[in-house]
Amino acid sequence: MVIGTHRPTQVLVDRLAIKANIIAEKETLTDDTDIFAVIKADAYGHGLIEVAKTAKEAGVKGFCVAIIDEAIAIREAGFSEPILILGLTQSKYAPLLAENKISATVSELNWLKEASVLLKKEQSAPLSVHLALDTGMGRIGFREADPFLETINFLKGNKDVFNFEGIFTHFATADSPDDTYFKKQMAKFNKLMAVVVDRPRYVHVSNSATSLWHAACNGNLIRMGISMYGLNPSGGEVALPYELKPAMGLTSELSFVKEIHTGDSVGYGITYQAQENEWVGTIPIGYADGVFRNLQGFKLLVDGQFCEIIGRVCMDQLMVRLPYKMPNGTKVTLIGKDGNEVITAQDVATYAGTIHYEVTCALSERVPRVYLN
Repeated sequence: MVIGTHRPTQVLVDRLAIKANIIAEKETLTDDTDIFAVIKADAYGHGLIEVAKTAKEAGVKGFCVAIIDEAIAIREAGFSEPILILGLTQSKYAPLLAENKISATVSELNWLKEASVLLKKEQSAPLSVHLALDTGMGRIGFREADPFLETINFLKGNKDVFNFEGIFTHFATADSPDDTYFKKQMAKFNKLMAVVVDRPRYVHVSNSATSLWHAACNGNLIRMGISMYGLNPSGGEVALPYELKPAMGLTSELSFVKEIHTGDSVGYGITYQAQENEWVGTIPIGYADGVFRNLQGFKLLVDGQFCEIIGRVCMDQLMVRLPYKMPNGTKVTLIGKDGNEVITAQDVATYAGTIHYEVTCALSERVPRVYLN
């Protein structure tokens, strides 16, 4: 996608905030526990490579991604740290994974058998794998002890082909104040792990939420995702044990200001009509940039003052009602602080009826990322 560098709309990413969040997490961990920065989905919208650089500077030991292309992009950028793909990759790409020293997630024995044929044919270096356990998330992973143990024994019998690097699971409710289901998943994990005689290098269960609120079962690897970007995994439902610093801002400017009159309409579908003469500002950002169309009525900060979005958000523009005539070029803050006021990604998510993960991930490549500090 073309990046809009000649438009005043931009995502601001504070490197120091990311580093501070990683350091705060490190201070809660034992010395033998590593942090892998989760930078899938363009680092939750913050920028894959730049966040990888920042996280490395803060001391993370590796990275987690969702798909092979993200992992290869990190390798091509010159990073040599371990990379784990959390999603499943087709077995035909096993030699490519091995060649790039990328660790694969495995959920069934048949995948390893298919991959082993290809790896032997290519005379590849051993492929590192992490076995996923489905303890109640219902996505991927081994659910029963017998096939899990059979797969472990296959790995042990094929050490020239595979490096058995890890075992992990993922919790569905680690960010909930009710820990009933979390405990059920933990019991299932412990039951499955009982068949493991020799543990691999990494045994990990902790995403951001688990590490924040269930640190007693951390394992020796933390998959640090949303908390690295300074956002509460629970969306505020559960209090944080330490302060997180939001890393993302989203700003633009007024591109056009005009006065409309009583009865005039604004936007598609004429969903807004002026009740009196009003000053209206247009902002060059829309749903093609990741600003949800249903944010009509939400208030942005214009020169530090809350101003309501009027009319439906358009593909490339949106309109706000101003308190008075403001000049073109006046700063607009959609996420972040301006003066004494602040808008958080959670504020946007709450209004839109979603989660802040979606808010940050939705910001398209068309909006340039500008890195601060």
